[in-house]
Amino acid sequence: MDADVTEIDDPTLTNYSIAVSHAGVVDERLRPSLREALAAASPRINPRSATWQGVVIHGGVTVLWLLLFARAFFLHGALAWSTGIAYVVYDTLLLAFVTVKTLPLIRRSLPAHRSADATNMPEMGVIVAAHNEAAVLPVTLAALLRQTHGPAQIVIADDGSTDGTRDLLEKRFGLTEPALGELSAPSRDYPNLFWLRVPHGGKALALNAAIEVMTTDTVMTVDADTLLADDATLAMRAAFARSPKLVAATGILVPVCNRTASGRVFQWFQTYEYMRNFIARFAWMRADSLLLVSGAFASFRREALVAVGGFDAQCLVEDYELIHRLRRYSVDRGLGWDVRVVGDAHAHTEAPATLGAFLRQRRRWFAGFLQTQYWNRDMTGNARYGTLGRLMLPIKAFDTMQPVYGLTAFALLLGFVCGGHGLIVLSIFSVIGLKTAIDLAFYVWSIHLYRRWTGITRGSSLTMAVAAAIAEPFTFQLLRHTGAALGWLQFLAGGRSWGKQHRSGLIGAMQRSR
Repeated sequence: MDADVTEIDDPTLTNYSIAVSHAGVVDERLRPSLREALAAASPRINPRSATWQGVVIHGGVTVLWLLLFARAFFLHGALAWSTGIAYVVYDTLLLAFVTVKTLPLIRRSLPAHRSADATNMPEMGVIVAAHNEAAVLPVTLAALLRQTHGPAQIVIADDGSTDGTRDLLEKRFGLTEPALGELSAPSRDYPNLFWLRVPHGGKALALNAAIEVMTTDTVMTVDADTLLADDATLAMRAAFARSPKLVAATGILVPVCNRTASGRVFQWFQTYEYMRNFIARFAWMRADSLLLVSGAFASFRREALVAVGGFDAQCLVEDYELIHRLRRYSVDRGLGWDVRVVGDAHAHTEAPATLGAFLRQRRRWFAGFLQTQYWNRDMTGNARYGTLGRLMLPIKAFDTMQPVYGLTAFALLLGFVCGGHGLIVLSIFSVIGLKTAIDLAFYVWSIHLYRRWTGITRGSSLTMAVAAAIAEPFTFQLLRHTGAALGWLQFLAGGRSWGKQHRSGLIGAMQRSR
């Protein structure tokens, strides 16, 4: 969804009451519930003091970088590159953790939803938040409307669109334009399709408006540039049916870029990046510490969403922040809520195909990550939150400095090369060679597991994965770190703009498949 977060003091608490009072059409009895729940559950609104453990962990990561960087000017050999060695050791330990935790995926099993009884599954509603997405909505909605045992409700949360969205929904999908803030009557052609118009305030507010008017037990959020597999909602419903404690679940996303030269390169790297990331999510799920769901394709138990106040419009990554709030709420009340990744629920999603688009996306992601880490700083190192507090969040503390470590290591390497320090460079490349061999092994391992787990084999060539592993350290990885460094700047400057994304990959992919 293209969105520019409206620059107001606190859109979560005030934007809707202002916009709706101007429109004069929304039942205000519904609005305070999410606002008040968010105010009670959000550490942004009610800040928690950092624990001494959290201060030591975050401060230690920064102090360690300063010490390791200083060593470059006093030591010789590979130890002069201590910043890079620290980065390599950290990343290797993470790969080892993921490898151990994903061992159960060796035992392949059939998708659980294929034998599930659809009559005993919770009803699911789907929200498609859209701002000026008329170009891709037909593809997204067509996929939703052909779902096997599909959603009881599909709500298009029209976030103040000014393009051809109105004509598209009226003429092609049989919907009648509702008043601002009201849910339309069902489509005359598709009984489960509805249209909700809201004032333009950003994706989070559009999602919240839809959550309040929906009546289903579970809610799925689907970006307007995301194409679901035909059985995706069935797989999600089956996951919720199997686990009464499940409150949030993410499916498997496959990135799609346009077929330009840059698009092909970015799709190549991002395809294998997404595979590794979802394997890592499985590992953290097994450690009961999964924090990242993809808002482009995620499902939630509606009563849990309402309890914590829905999505926070002040955060640049509202899906990531929401999981922290759900986790906090669950621990504080002893509810034992679970967050999972569902391997047999699949979708394709638009991914950046140019350098500018990629850097904007990663800048926003990392700035939102830093926002969330800061707001939840009291959880870092806090044993009260179990493995999440003792392991996952300390690792995330290191991740806040990861781009600094990575870019510093590269800059030092260039300095040694240009400065004629041949012996140092030779020893550094021996470390890099060893790390590349480890990465190659992990690439092959993770792709093998990914295929067995998800059943997705297309686009996962082992040969191309090996090539990506060799090329990535001095190309794609540096771009990721650069985007994250820009995220640091955005976070420190207090920027809240999403930026614009141009859609073309998903449309082109669908045209080629016909």
